[in-house]
Amino acid sequence: QVQPVESGGGSVQAGGSLRLSCGAWKHSLDDFAIGWFRQAPGKEREFVATINYGDDETYIPDTWKGRFHVSRDSSRSAVYLQMNDLEPEDTAVYYCAAGRYMSIHASAYTNWGQGTQVTVSS
Repeated sequence: QVQPVESGGGSVQAGGSLRLSCGAWKHSLDDFAIGWFRQAPGKEREFVATINYGDDETYIPDTWKGRFHVSRDSSRSAVYLQMNDLEPEDTAVYYCAAGRYMSIHASAYTNWGQGTQVTVSS
């Protein structure tokens, strides 16, 4: 069973950038759609981005399009979430999740990572 693992979180100042990585221990992510979600303190988990498998089709809501970019590197069996021009409101725990099809709904993803903290200071 694939177990996603996130990395790359940290603390940055507003306007900075981070690249989050999603990998898997002893498994390849190449056969899975990957979704990125985030959850800020006291708020519900929200969808951020998704990338399909095979054709690497992506979807990012307009809210973050232009600042966030999702990509896949099959040679490394990794999926990345590049986040630019970060704002304090982006502070959250970011999760990657694997599923059989791309979706904006968390319920479509069957395997979740433990999350990585992103903190953006003003």
